[in-house]
Amino acid sequence: MFSHIMVGSNDIEASKKFYDAVLGVLGAGEPSRDVKEDGTVRLFYFHGGSIFSVSTPIDGNPATAGNGSTIGFACDSLEQVKAFHDAGVANGGTSIEDPPGPRTGAMGTLNLSYVRDPSGNKLCALHRAG
Repeated sequence: MFSHIMVGSNDIEASKKFYDAVLGVLGAGEPSRDVKEDGTVRLFYFHGGSIFSVSTPIDGNPATAGNGSTIGFACDSLEQVKAFHDAGVANGGTSIEDPPGPRTGAMGTLNLSYVRDPSGNKLCALHRAG
């Protein structure tokens, strides 16, 4: 359904440090870097047929996080959910909501963790418990 997801950043090097760590937990490698003639910098992380990218805004205005927006990353285990969270916090992110762990609701039991990246984007690490 999705070709890619892109978030904005006001500090591309802080975002790179953060995303290298959290996406490294999921198995993504070093991103490719694209610098446009106008100075826009974009990082592209490729993994499992998906593309996640980080960009300085092309319109020259500051990047802002979407209120009510969450980007979810699939994990293989509760341990990976926790490792994603811990890598994010250790690399400039902020832990939000409840601590990493299982939550039971209408969709069954989900192992979840939530962090905000250095630019304020809300990320979720999710593993569907068996």
